[in-house]
Amino acid sequence: MSLQEQLNTAMKEAMRAKDSLRLNAIRLVKSAIKNKEIEARQEFDDQAVIGVLSSLVKQRRESAQVYRDSGRADLAEKEEREMAVIQEFLPQQLSEVEIKAIIEAAVAETGAASARDMGKVMKIVTAKTVGRADGRMVSELVKARLA
Repeated sequence: MSLQEQLNTAMKEAMRAKDSLRLNAIRLVKSAIKNKEIEARQEFDDQAVIGVLSSLVKQRRESAQVYRDSGRADLAEKEEREMAVIQEFLPQQLSEVEIKAIIEAAVAETGAASARDMGKVMKIVTAKTVGRADGRMVSELVKARLA
């Protein structure tokens, strides 16, 4: 079952269960995917949908942090609950050890030796971790490895 079909099924279940938070989060995801499809003028496959889901999770994480810094814990919690719903549709997240193994393989493949080679390494690592790891954490691990 494709991710879009899973989203449709989950939306129907949320409607039946009268779970408004889950329903709103799924509608938001479907709307974001549709907008990106219109922008790209093509239907998205699962890989492209994972990219959209990843960006939505990142937005929620950043918004929750801003709300917490502003003293709005209620809004931060809402963002975090929406983020949890969106993450259900993403593939299993990679552990730090798995990410480091991917980084080591990319460093060996590119022959990277210093921080100047970070772009080459990030290109390979990002392609392998999209939707399965936080980009900021990946970037920090690559920086640490090349430092």
